[in-house]
Amino acid sequence: MSILSLENVSKTYRGPDGEIAALHDFSLAISAGEFVAVRGPSGCGKSTLLLMAGGLLSPDRGVISLDGEDLYAMSSESRAHYRSMKIGFVFQQFHLVPYLSVLDNILVAAVQKPASTKNGVLETAQQLIERFGLSARAHHVPSQLSTGERQRTALARALLNRPSLILADEPTGNLDRENADTVLEDLAAFAEDGGAVLLVTHDPVASERADKQVELDPKKQDAH
Repeated sequence: MSILSLENVSKTYRGPDGEIAALHDFSLAISAGEFVAVRGPSGCGKSTLLLMAGGLLSPDRGVISLDGEDLYAMSSESRAHYRSMKIGFVFQQFHLVPYLSVLDNILVAAVQKPASTKNGVLETAQQLIERFGLSARAHHVPSQLSTGERQRTALARALLNRPSLILADEPTGNLDRENADTVLEDLAAFAEDGGAVLLVTHDPVASERADKQVELDPKKQDAH
């Protein structure tokens, strides 16, 4: 069974100049252990795809399933909880809370976990801090970190709940090559351990690290 499945998904935006089809009858399935990169020019629907796959933007048509559950058949509250447990997000701009330490930024991912399931969360966060070489920075705020350290903090946050899927939006866009390679290695390792990764990127080096590359055609909004 696929971890993430998009079946004949379409999304159209309506504006003052008419309708714009962001995606049209798009289908994609990602199984456990797969690292998939999506590439394409601006306006081809990459961001729309990522938002819909993450349960943040409902499609006009089609079905999006995560671990066999139809994301948009859920209530918004149930979907938010399911998303927080099943999906890890990694962004180009990191989206760290500026006044929280590295440790607390990572623990933010556990906010929606029931109290009864939070045993071991702190220990897991500390293990991730050590794994990503952030031990000396655990109590520093983002402004005291390098860009590479910020992205490693964001990746640790994404992994805290042991998600099934990581959605990565240009995660190497603000990094030098060395730090970018480190992030890509960590994403590949997550897939090798049985997770699924969907990476949206303009970086050809980043996409080449994936097991599968998908090119979005801005005219057909189709995968090749």
